[in-house]
Amino acid sequence: RAFFDYGAYQCGFCTSGMLNSLRALLEKNPKPTEEEIRTAIDGNICRCTGYAAIIRAVNAVANGEYGEEA
Repeated sequence: RAFFDYGAYQCGFCTSGMLNSLRALLEKNPKPTEEEIRTAIDGNICRCTGYAAIIRAVNAVANGEYGEEA
């Protein structure tokens, strides 16, 4: 849900890889820094969002804005 709300979902090509990488990160570290988020998605290429929206979405989830629905 956060990906949609923050404009982190564009064409969808990278979405499954991003979400899997980010879920693994948040399970291991529920409050990641921006650097940790960038490292987690380092192997995923996204040409549409420029990563800023993705980082904002992950921060929103980490800060509890989405509870269990993220």
